[in-house]
Amino acid sequence: MAKKKKEAPLTGITISKEDDFSGWYTELINKAELADIRYNIKGFVVYREWATITIRKMYKKTEDLLEEKGHLPLTMPSLIPESNFLLEAEHVEGFAPELFWVTEAGNSGKLPERLALRPTSETALYKMYSMWIRSYKDLPYKRYLSCQVWRYEGKMTRPFLRGREFHWIESHNVFATMEGAMEQVKEDMESTYQILQDECCIPMIFFQRPEWDKFAGAVHTYAADALMGSGKVLQLPSTHLLGQNFSKPFDVKFVDTDGEEKYGYQTCYGPAQSRNYGAMIAYLGDDQGLVLPFDLAPIQIVIIPILFKEKEDIVLTKAKEIFERLKNKFTVKIDDSDESPGSKFYNWELKGVPIRIEIGPRDLEKNQMVLVKRHDGKKIFVKDPDLEKVVDEIAQNYTREIKEKSMIDFESQIELTYEKDAAIEAIKNGKIVACGFCSIDLDGERCAEIVEKDIGAEVRGKRVDEEKHEFATCLICGKPASCTVYLAKSY
Repeated sequence: MAKKKKEAPLTGITISKEDDFSGWYTELINKAELADIRYNIKGFVVYREWATITIRKMYKKTEDLLEEKGHLPLTMPSLIPESNFLLEAEHVEGFAPELFWVTEAGNSGKLPERLALRPTSETALYKMYSMWIRSYKDLPYKRYLSCQVWRYEGKMTRPFLRGREFHWIESHNVFATMEGAMEQVKEDMESTYQILQDECCIPMIFFQRPEWDKFAGAVHTYAADALMGSGKVLQLPSTHLLGQNFSKPFDVKFVDTDGEEKYGYQTCYGPAQSRNYGAMIAYLGDDQGLVLPFDLAPIQIVIIPILFKEKEDIVLTKAKEIFERLKNKFTVKIDDSDESPGSKFYNWELKGVPIRIEIGPRDLEKNQMVLVKRHDGKKIFVKDPDLEKVVDEIAQNYTREIKEKSMIDFESQIELTYEKDAAIEAIKNGKIVACGFCSIDLDGERCAEIVEKDIGAEVRGKRVDEEKHEFATCLICGKPASCTVYLAKSY
């Protein structure tokens, strides 16, 4: 018997997330007016007001955290000369297929040198670092950019999650030792957990990526995979240990305490705020629409006056009084539009506003109002004198409640497999596979290709935290296993 489809509730969203994630996500973006794909360059998306406000809040939280940890902001040009790319061969080879090139200017015709729209900023920044860094006293040197980058993405694009222009922060750091650089990588991972898990309520785990899947020019890449449920993951921020792979060609040197000139050890880190936003709305959203952490919601409280004939004035007056009482602490809106109360409820649920305050003539008679929490639908009847206290309590606990509800236990998603057929079955059943693997160095790339072709998953890498599982042989080739890796489908 075929599984009965779960019916979507009678709201603005008509597609069930459980039954058709892709259709649900597209409808959510359109009906909540988060983005518009009709801009006439493929892969370039207009971010609408509601999404832009939240993304700005995410930028602010990340920037504040980076500065708290010793980073300072920079602003860099968006164009990079081709000659800069040629200094690091592996980097240019990795990014060459994705570059947008500027070749002409105005009436002057062809430029003497091609200029790339930055796909990432190593080759722009490190030319400058070679001029700015002189002594060990300048180290550690920690800087970040809040900017856009451009890559000619060949896969199917999707608003926020995959595009040809995306909005991010990238930090670039220089240290006197490899140990110092590795400590920065650990700090970057900690920062990712603080922002994405604590603030955005997205469960995730860090993996050391295989050599064939690392950042072009890095010694190692460590990437966060968001656990999206049903065995699928989505790559979020990655941090890269660059070692001296860029400092040598770009001449990033310092005079050490012993008077000798030495090359710095570098790292870079790239939290893409547009992709983080896409992951958050995709993971937390439900069949009513958006669910947003309290601090990240563009409007935190909406007041809906329930209007009856000849009672409009007293209800609207009370709504305005409530607005005045709350506006200095929260972002508040009164919805006094001509829409029906039900339509207003659906609209603000769709938009993910955390608290809805309903006030009507009967509430006035009882000296109360009704508060509704978006993330769980709980209704609270509040006496007028207690309003501020109750709203404060909801605000303080709201994001924590979402996080407690949304956190997936990674171990519960895993299936240990020792044979390829078992791995195929586990992936079909929506699990993440843990298995033995011959190598995450380039020697293992052939086995990784078989994983993609035969199992329908990707080698995400080996986990950064404590490994709990050991295997004797590689799942694919049968050679002795050098490590445990995780296989999963990805968005």
